[in-house]
Amino acid sequence: MSNTATTLGVVGLGSMGRGAALSALKRGVPTWGFDLNPAACATVAAAGGQIASNLADLAAHCDAVVVLVVNAAQTEQVVFGDGGLAAHLKPGSVVITSATVDPTLPPQWEKRLNDQGLHLIDAPVSGGAAKAANGEMTVMASGKPEAFAAVGGLLDAVAGKVYRLADHAGVGSTVKMVNQHLAGVHIAAACEAMALGIRAGADPDKLYEVITNSAGNSWMFSNRVPHILAGDYTPLSAVHIFIKDLGIVLDAARKLNAPLPLAAAAHQLYLGTAGAGFGAEDDSAVIKLYAALTGITLPAKKDAA
Repeated sequence: MSNTATTLGVVGLGSMGRGAALSALKRGVPTWGFDLNPAACATVAAAGGQIASNLADLAAHCDAVVVLVVNAAQTEQVVFGDGGLAAHLKPGSVVITSATVDPTLPPQWEKRLNDQGLHLIDAPVSGGAAKAANGEMTVMASGKPEAFAAVGGLLDAVAGKVYRLADHAGVGSTVKMVNQHLAGVHIAAACEAMALGIRAGADPDKLYEVITNSAGNSWMFSNRVPHILAGDYTPLSAVHIFIKDLGIVLDAARKLNAPLPLAAAAHQLYLGTAGAGFGAEDDSAVIKLYAALTGITLPAKKDAA
């Protein structure tokens, strides 16, 4: 179809955005990127991508743009701010917003873009940096049928699985909110459980092996506890991210009169971890708060080979 998107733009070349851009390039999709970090841009350029000098430059070349920035404020600035995408995209182009945001915002963005002859797909992502780099992200998408028709196969080029959840924006962000509720609680629970086991005298490596082969395992336990065992809290997803994301969850729940005591407790643990000085570290650093409270000794960082 002549109106099907063929050139992809990615704004925000952090771990997820960079992975999305690289995956699209591997699948033969012409891809433009934009980021304020020169090193991130260089990685995409080295893989054959084009780097835009500004948002207007990117918009002029792209039929669809994935916006993978940190939060709603950055998303709005990229899309609607001075020099933003909305002012420069060709009519019929598609904006794909992928930050974790309050689910009430994407319907507002959808209307504003529709009024300008543009489409929106509300498309948060999950899977982490490794899955993003391998084109295996999960995309939780919602938007009007004409938006999906216009984007063609570009969403599939950056993801392993695209869920089309509704014919209007907002549902994608609702499902991502539920995912973040679970992810945040599971990480906090994994850290608490490991702290309990260490406090009681269990060998942490053997404890990990047993739990990952038992009913108490979770994806987050199996993924995050190795960071603790390695003593490496290099942020793949920082504590601050879950302060933000669980804040979104709790704000939405308050508006819905939906009690979330587990999410609230986990949020306090992330806040406490940040207050103790570990907010910029990997989210598994929640165990450091337990270490401060109980005096347990955590595994030391392994020496580089």
